[in-house]
Parts: sequence; structure tokens; C-alpha cells
Amino acid sequence: MPSPSILVTGATGLLGSYLIRDLLARDVPLAVLARPSRKQSARDRVEALVAGWETCLGRPLPRPTVIEGDLTRDGCGLDADAIRWVGRHCGQVLNNAASLAFVGADRDGEPWRTNVGGIRNVLALAEAAGIRHVHHVSTAYVCGLRSGTVLERDLDCGQSFGNDYEASKAEAERLVRTAAHLDSATVYRPSIIVGDSHTGYTSTYHGYFATLRLGHTLLTRVPIGSTSGRALLTLLGIDPGASKNFVPVDWVSAVIAGAVVNPAVRGETLHVTHPRPLSMAFVAELVQEAVESYSEAAAADDPDRCDEQWFADNLRTQLGVYAPYFRNDPVFDTATLERFASRVACPTLDRDTMLRMSKFAIAHEFGRHPPSLVPIEPERRRRPARSL
Repeated sequence: MPSPSILVTGATGLLGSYLIRDLLARDVPLAVLARPSRKQSARDRVEALVAGWETCLGRPLPRPTVIEGDLTRDGCGLDADAIRWVGRHCGQVLNNAASLAFVGADRDGEPWRTNVGGIRNVLALAEAAGIRHVHHVSTAYVCGLRSGTVLERDLDCGQSFGNDYEASKAEAERLVRTAAHLDSATVYRPSIIVGDSHTGYTSTYHGYFATLRLGHTLLTRVPIGSTSGRALLTLLGIDPGASKNFVPVDWVSAVIAGAVVNPAVRGETLHVTHPRPLSMAFVAELVQEAVESYSEAAAADDPDRCDEQWFADNLRTQLGVYAPYFRNDPVFDTATLERFASRVACPTLDRDTMLRMSKFAIAHEFGRHPPSLVPIEPERRRRPARSL
């Protein structure tokens, strides 16, 4: 009898796409809950993803079953037949879907709609289908504005939050932990996910990339040398000695994929965080070097060129929402991570690695011209994804 499938949400996002790769490469049977886009069906979106990884890896991959649905709708948008299918074929849920919106005063909008309403619907689907094991991708920043050492099992410690994203993810994690119908709720808490440590690839541009994008955009309006990385920190009121915890997407995926198939990890909470955070002074210097190396600055005779004050004013305005995000991080305890994933070495995020990610982001204009994961040749596609 074949092993039960894992039902995966959020498969077409950055981390989700890597999770699909890593789990299929382990021959783990998967069912993927996905929405259609304006141009592609859910099945075609997943097929393009898997076929791209096949080309990249140079080997065939098994196909997941694709279930068209929407986790923001009741029952995740599935009818009774689809829910029965899930109950017969799936033994676990891996919820990776999330909204990264920072601000959302309306709880009917994002990030609440996906991060809280979505997990309610996923848990209800699991209960209706009789699935008793849920894996949930949360964030290390459910700690909010805490300082000192944050333990992996800590959640409600009276903390306040820096933004609605953090608050919504804490509420979602609370729902997962308190779901009475589950035998196990396993929680993964990555810190700030950046690109692939080997290729620099990314498909989302938050966190570090938000600062890089602003530096890139503003540099097209001012001459090189009009301001420095350190000056950017001063303008934002950020302590150069503060540190932020960034993690490469390929490592986060490797950790989670290994844990999902290990029954011993069930019920644990893992901080998927880097052992060596980056100082904000280093981050500012990276942004400065990247934009001066890969972006095109305003020419001296450009009539639209602006002065340093314009740069400073726009920096404050554009990055105001991110400034609290770049506060000094606490120390994230990783005892459970080390117990179960010590063999998955975390890549060093050194200057060359971060510049490679920066070059990729600038070359692809921060998603304006998104590349395929890899070039996909139609004749190399194998075994189309199955639809339910």
C-alpha cells in the first residue's frame, strides 16, 4: 500500500517551490492545493514548477496530485468529493501559505485574511478529512518586540508586535497549537528568508530586498557617492550595531523537508534561524556596494537628477514601514533545530553570497521581469501533473 500523501499549501511561492522540489526529490507523495492564476490553471502552474525543477536537477520527478482550491474560502474551496479524496489519500498537511503584508488595519484584508482566516480553513479541512498531523510554517518574529533569548516553545509572553504580519502569524500559530482534533502540530519558524545561497534566485522581494530595491530606485535619481550605507542607517534611525537574522531559502526548505518526513519531529517547534546573524552595518554596506555595482546611477547632466536631501526624504517615506522591522533581533534558541537538523549545515551569508542575490534581484528588476525557475524545454517535460 502506498504511503499517504502530504497535502501542501503555498506551493507556488518562493519557499513552497523549494519544498516541492525537496520533497519530490525524496519521492514523498504529495497533493498540492493551489489556485489558478489569470493565465494558468492550478494544474499548469504546478506542472511548470515541477518541470522547471526537473530541468534544473537533470532528473525526472514524480508528479503531485493537484487540487484546485483557495484556502481563504470555507473548506478551502473544496466540494464534498474532494474532501473525501483528501481524507482517503492524505495523512498530513504542510501549511506554507502566507501573506507577507506588513500593515492591515482591516481584518478582512491581508495579512489577516490568509494568515489567520486561511489557517482556520486549513484546520477545518484537516478535521473534516480526518487528518491528525499538521505542519505549519510560522515565523521567528512571532516573538514580536521581545529582546534577550527567545525559546522555541515560547509564544504568548505578553509581547507587543512591530507590525500586523507578526501579530497575524502569532495568532495563526496559536490556532494550530490549540487545535483539539490534532494528534500533533509541528511548527517551523524561519527568520527573514532571502534567496538561494548557490544561485541567488528569488521570486519575492521583502526584507533585505526591500532595502536593496529602494537603494536601486533612488540611485537612478542621484549621483553615486551622494550618500553611504552608514548614512542610510542614520536616516532611518537604525543602530549599525543591531543584527538581523537572514536565512537562505534552500537551507530553510532542506530543514523543513527533512523534518516533515521524520515522525520524531512531530509536535516540536523549530527556530529555523541562522547561527550567525548579520549586522545592520554590514547590510547597509552590502546595499551600497550592490547598487553601485549593478544599478545605473543618474548621469551628471541628467535634468531629472535629484540632490541628497531628496534622497533622504524619500528614503524615510519609502522605508518607514520597514524601519521597525530592522530593529535589533533577539537571540533565537535553536536547541530543537540542532537536535533534529544538525546535519543540514546552514550556508554562510558572506559578502559574495549576498551580492549574488543582490545582482539577481537587480537584474530581474525585483520581479518586474521574473525569470522562469530554469529554462523549460517542452520536449523534456515528463508525466504531467494529475488533477483531482
